[in-house]
Amino acid sequence: MKRLTLSKKILAILLASIAFTILFSFFFLHFLYSNLYLSSIEESIIYQGKRTTSHYHYGELSEEIIEKIQWYNIVSEYEIIVVDELEELTSYFPYKINTKDLVNASDYAKLEKGSYVLKEGYVEELDREILGAIFPIKGEDGLIGFIYIYVPLAAIQDVFRESIPLLLIVGSLFFFILFLIINRAWRSLFNPLRQLQQFSTEVSKGNYQNRIAVEREDEIGQLANAFNSMSESLKQQEERKKEFTSNIVHELRTPLTYIGGYTQALKDKIYSSPEEAESYLSTIEKETGRLNKLINDLVELNHLQGDLYVLKREPIALAQIVLDTLHLFHVRIAEKGLHLETIIEEDIVIIGDAQRIQQVFYNVLDNAVKYSTKSGKLLVHLKEDGQFVEFIVTNEGISIATEDLQRLGERFFRTDKARNRTTGGSGLGLSIVKEIVRLHGGTFTITSDPVTGTTVNIRINRTPTEQKDGMSNE
Repeated sequence: MKRLTLSKKILAILLASIAFTILFSFFFLHFLYSNLYLSSIEESIIYQGKRTTSHYHYGELSEEIIEKIQWYNIVSEYEIIVVDELEELTSYFPYKINTKDLVNASDYAKLEKGSYVLKEGYVEELDREILGAIFPIKGEDGLIGFIYIYVPLAAIQDVFRESIPLLLIVGSLFFFILFLIINRAWRSLFNPLRQLQQFSTEVSKGNYQNRIAVEREDEIGQLANAFNSMSESLKQQEERKKEFTSNIVHELRTPLTYIGGYTQALKDKIYSSPEEAESYLSTIEKETGRLNKLINDLVELNHLQGDLYVLKREPIALAQIVLDTLHLFHVRIAEKGLHLETIIEEDIVIIGDAQRIQQVFYNVLDNAVKYSTKSGKLLVHLKEDGQFVEFIVTNEGISIATEDLQRLGERFFRTDKARNRTTGGSGLGLSIVKEIVRLHGGTFTITSDPVTGTTVNIRINRTPTEQKDGMSNE
């Protein structure tokens, strides 16, 4: 059975069920034959025998009485034999039942006591089963005769001859309907499974386009939905992997082009003055630093996403970190003429990694200042909210499209499609921010519209679970 497919196993179960049904029907008919037909015949023989013998419990078994019994034999459906002596029965019924004599010693003892004896078995000469009984007739001085009543039994096919056509019609109709039901259930059950097998092979080859049509809510439908979800997820992952590869190639190609070009220019001494050579070296240094930052950010993000980085647990005066971080942007805020408004609750203390928390604030404020319009408003709000602390930054600037909001925080994703290096970074900053917030048991959300501006809301758990969130007591 281990090597059989699921369809063959179910087919075997169905065939076994049909065989069991037929076998049960046979035994049921045999039960009807044995318990209804035979029982009714036996009861009738006993009733007729007792009734007949009850009329002749006195006097002798005269010729007149015997003639009456024989007349009853003619009009009755039973065969009735009347004899004075038990030995005379062999003259009227010279047959053996089941190859044995009609009357044996034990039978005779019962008859002597006035009890009747049942006889059932196969008679070769009649080629039929018979059922009968011998009844003693008692007189005043003892037994005066015997009555043997028997009837050849009809075969089971004769008993049910009238009902066999009906059984055949009903049985044929039943199996036809059963076949239709099984065929429909078979296709309904195994067509999705065959599709699932075929599409799974396609998935293993990298084709994630196929979907199974789901029109049911049972286990097969749930399995098909799970496959469709898996295929869609794999398709998205494949697209993101390709996008990631394209992005990282793009991010690496430009600095490498600068480095390669200016290095070759310096090697070939293609410059007009020492100042120009110094400019080349400065560009090489800047692009090398950009490459180092990109690689470091990637390594850092992988560590954070894989929970390989262990955060330091220590009390943090959060207001001070916010003020220190804002101080770093004092010049840039002044250059853009931004109107800074701060609402900071100064007594907030959380348990976390101060360096990583400041990294979160820095990245968020950097984006807020970078994408603010000149002379716009910049709101920084720090407040308590039960077990959580909220850090909210709102700026008046370029709004973010709704379809881009869901993707903010993905690796290399940037809303500036042109990848302008004067404003856009590598697209890893928000990914790192989201992972740091997650490790602190918090959430990161962004909303944006042209009227109210763009708002970043960061909720951080004041006392995140130890160890579970990648923290230590260092």
